[in-house]
Amino acid sequence: MTEPSGDDRRLPPALADVARIEFDYADGDGIDFEPYAAFDPAEETTHWLRQWTGNPEADGSAYHVFGQDGAGGLAALWYGRPGRPLAEQPVVYVGSEGECDVAAANLSDFLWLLADGMGPAEADEERTERPDPELTALAERHATTPRRPAADIVREARAAFPAFAEDLWALCR
Repeated sequence: MTEPSGDDRRLPPALADVARIEFDYADGDGIDFEPYAAFDPAEETTHWLRQWTGNPEADGSAYHVFGQDGAGGLAALWYGRPGRPLAEQPVVYVGSEGECDVAAANLSDFLWLLADGMGPAEADEERTERPDPELTALAERHATTPRRPAADIVREARAAFPAFAEDLWALCR
C-alpha cells in the first residue's frame, strides 16, 4: 500500500519534539532509539528496502523512516491506511536482523509507548513499563488517543495490522 509522499520530509510536530530528546539505552534497560531530525529521503528509503528485501524492484514510498536503533533497525510511519493523514499511519519497526512488526497503530499511540519506556525495537507485550516523565509530558502535549498500557498499545496495533510482517517478507526474493 503506497501513498504518494511528495517532497515534504519534515517531521510532524510531535516527532520533531521526539527528535530533540536524547534517549538513554541504560545498558538494555532504557530505550534503544535514535530519532532523526527529518524523514529519510525517499530515495534512501527505497535503496534500504531493496537491500533489506533483496528485491531490486521494491518500492519504499510507503515508508517514512524517522529513526533507528543502535544496530541499524529502522522506525517508520507506514502507509497502512491509504488516504489517512500521516499521523494516523502505523509506526513500524524493521530490524537489522530481519525482525519486523507494527509497534503502534498511529503516532499518538507511539508517543504513549515512548512515555512508558519502550521504543520501536522494544515494543513487546511482555516488557516491563518504565515511565519517563519527559516523554510522558511530550505525549500529554501531542497525543490524541487516551493513555493505555504499552502492552495494550502493541497488542491492538498488531491486531489491526496482522499481515504487516508477512507482506513485507513477501517482497523478499
